[in-house]
Amino acid sequence: MTHFMKFPLKRIIAALLLPALCFGLSACAASQPETLDKFTKTFFGAFDTVITIQGFARDQATFDQVADQAENRFLELHRLYDNFHPYEGLNNLFTLNAKAAEAPVTVDKDLFNLIKFAKDEYSLTSGKTNIALGAVLSLWHDARTASIEDPENAYLPDMELLLKASQHTDINDVVLDEENMSVYYSDPELSIDLGAVAKGYATELVAQEMLRSEVTSFYINAGGNVRLGNGPMDGRENWGVAIQDPDGSVMGDPNTDLMDVLFLSNTSTVTSGDYQRYFEYEGKRYHHLISPETLMPTDYMRSVTIITEDSGWADLLSTAVFLMPYEEGRALVDSLEGVEAVWVLNDRSVQMTDGIKKAARSQGATNPAE
Repeated sequence: MTHFMKFPLKRIIAALLLPALCFGLSACAASQPETLDKFTKTFFGAFDTVITIQGFARDQATFDQVADQAENRFLELHRLYDNFHPYEGLNNLFTLNAKAAEAPVTVDKDLFNLIKFAKDEYSLTSGKTNIALGAVLSLWHDARTASIEDPENAYLPDMELLLKASQHTDINDVVLDEENMSVYYSDPELSIDLGAVAKGYATELVAQEMLRSEVTSFYINAGGNVRLGNGPMDGRENWGVAIQDPDGSVMGDPNTDLMDVLFLSNTSTVTSGDYQRYFEYEGKRYHHLISPETLMPTDYMRSVTIITEDSGWADLLSTAVFLMPYEEGRALVDSLEGVEAVWVLNDRSVQMTDGIKKAARSQGATNPAE
């Protein structure tokens, strides 16, 4: 997995993205001699979100085996990428942030490869997605948590402290040794935060394993990171993935709380927005996506959805593009092969790249046999 594999095709319940579950006639269904039924598994505990897996299988036992393996894999990756808790016998992100400034720490390949992926793509996003921003993001995390728990005493991080923390966010101070699978911090005050990419990266790893299993027709909704496998096998070609109305209900009404529906398969959609993780201070909303330049949340748009095959790449890009003015983000997306995007701007207007229009209901797209 990882973007540097160069796939050819360029967050939950229903909060950021709502799978509309609109499906379409699959070519593989025609050649499938046995009847496949639809099954669903939902679980919580990985990446602090509800994860839903739906897929088509010949029987419940087959689906359960694959879905249980997927759940276990998500939990394994959650522990590996966890910045807040140690686990006995495991060198995870918590371990790195505690010890990697003292000496190189050997880690599992799935953690090493994720850090390498994010570091490799840092320049392409003009530094907007910077996993080395942990010292800054920690201050915002503390302010958000305290302000949500005690709204009457909500506060913003002190700018002097933010500026001091920002002096310890150089991605080049994350030193990787691929031969030994080790990570070293050359700045002792640096810390890594993988929140901008870990869930999508993990979702892609799970999806690739499912594509090699007996359940290849599936969707995974990992708290809004949606990864679609082969098309649904119930007479329709595509899954339907809805773009949430930023002002809509968290649980969502399919008739009133959607901006659009995209009909897709074999791809990922990841949304970054201002309406899920936030707190309010003096009547203003402060979301969790922080600009490395201003050290504050941006207000360029309400949301952006990235559509591309690799979910890790989509997750990383959605953060970067959300932190850019529309024109800058549009230019970046247009320059990338196999990447499409949908923006919901501050005036609630919707912009989308030309390549995704053919899949959008608002642009006349339909899902056969729907």
